[in-house]
Amino acid sequence: MKLPLIKHIGKFIEENDEDYILETIEVVEHITEFEGLTYEELDVLGECLSNLHGALEVHKAVRNEGISIKDALDGFMMRVQGSIDT
Repeated sequence: MKLPLIKHIGKFIEENDEDYILETIEVVEHITEFEGLTYEELDVLGECLSNLHGALEVHKAVRNEGISIKDALDGFMMRVQGSIDT
């Protein structure tokens, strides 16, 4: 996951609508079901999905909890790192 990319996607959500991201996730998930993809292609698609989901989580934290984008990004990365460490 790349925080700058998550932040960039978050700006898109603010300027447009999170429905675009939700629909994009559905399309990318559908693409991953194609049997002709290589491992490397699946890895790239998985990374894209992680960043899209991360941007949605950060956006929801800012919107619902009223925290800053920086704090939402920090909190998100702490949760991700915590899930990896355990």
